[in-house]
Amino acid sequence: MDFLQTLKIALRALRTNKMRSFLTMLGIIIGIAAVIAMMAVGSGASYVISQQIASIGSNIILVLPGSTTSGGLRMGSGGSQTLTSDDARAIMAECPSVLRASGTTRTTSQVVYGNMNWSTVIMGATPELFDIREWPVVSGRSIGQQDVDGAAKVCLLGQTVVDNLFNGEDPIGKIVRIKKIPFTVVGVLESKGQSPQGTDQDDSVFVPLRTAQVKLSRSPFPNSVGAIMVQAGSEALLTKAEEEVNSLLKQRHRITGGKEPDFTTRNLSEILAVAEQSSKAMSLLLGAVASISLIVGGIGIMNIMLVSVTERTREIGIRMAIGARTKDILWQFLTEAVLLTMLGGIIGIILGTAGATVVSRILEWPTLISVQSITVAFLFSGAVGIFFGFYPARKAAGLNPIDALRYE
Repeated sequence: MDFLQTLKIALRALRTNKMRSFLTMLGIIIGIAAVIAMMAVGSGASYVISQQIASIGSNIILVLPGSTTSGGLRMGSGGSQTLTSDDARAIMAECPSVLRASGTTRTTSQVVYGNMNWSTVIMGATPELFDIREWPVVSGRSIGQQDVDGAAKVCLLGQTVVDNLFNGEDPIGKIVRIKKIPFTVVGVLESKGQSPQGTDQDDSVFVPLRTAQVKLSRSPFPNSVGAIMVQAGSEALLTKAEEEVNSLLKQRHRITGGKEPDFTTRNLSEILAVAEQSSKAMSLLLGAVASISLIVGGIGIMNIMLVSVTERTREIGIRMAIGARTKDILWQFLTEAVLLTMLGGIIGIILGTAGATVVSRILEWPTLISVQSITVAFLFSGAVGIFFGFYPARKAAGLNPIDALRYE
């Protein structure tokens, strides 16, 4: 018996019991739909995290003020201003594995333009910061070294600030007030979106570092910075760059013996890579949980096929009596099982894709449906049919023709 004839017989048998065939497929349909939808949601989460990681920049080490002890009291991490602009310049000049370094300050203030105002983050920065963060301007110009050296009253605006202050008006050249001090807008930064911590990176205003230290900061140490962002020359140099930064700052801050450093370094690439791995693990977990319904659906198919063998015992006997071979019977029932799972897989793929699209639109959560996940789900459904359909098919093929003909 050729394959086409076997396929026709299998299709005829499935059409004879349409409702039972559909109910048999239901477990596979639900399983495949769940796998597709869950993998799409998980992949969407991984994509969001990878985009957020890319928005931070590459090969970055963050240096933060550490804890200090005063009068027997230990201050918490960042409780004292122990880093300076000179530290940032020394890191860039004396650490061979470091490509760039920039001191930064951070404060929150109301920004006023005309009769509009907006509370946002005010960042003091040097030109290197925008190269480290890979953050270009989309209009106007960036902050230059001459702006930092001269403590110029100029600023760069994030897209969120522009949207809330200017209502479509071109902000370049306009005057905004920060802490009652007039600043000229010289550029608008490209949109970055959310950070891995969920904050809006575009809701910020950047001013020259020296301007922030002298004109906006109330710190008694005008040369201090809140953090130093360091970029290694390459990913391979990250560890070495971190060691060089630690060694240099210990030397500059006179940290000797067992004295606790007054700064901490964090490798952002490692931290963010862990977050991405966690997201991928969650995607696999969601897929694994959804796959359980596929196994349940496969057991249902095996059960129904065993019932079918019992019901069609006399038919099997007649076919054997007129010349059907054992392998013909085996292939017939195995084909029926695979057809059930493959048809269920196709319907499940359609429903899973539709479900992922609905989730994306209603919850505004990105979902990514890959060809790979669809292919794997489809092939897996076929494998379920073969695995759970083999035993019933073998039982049918192993029937004694004489006993099968006598079966009532």
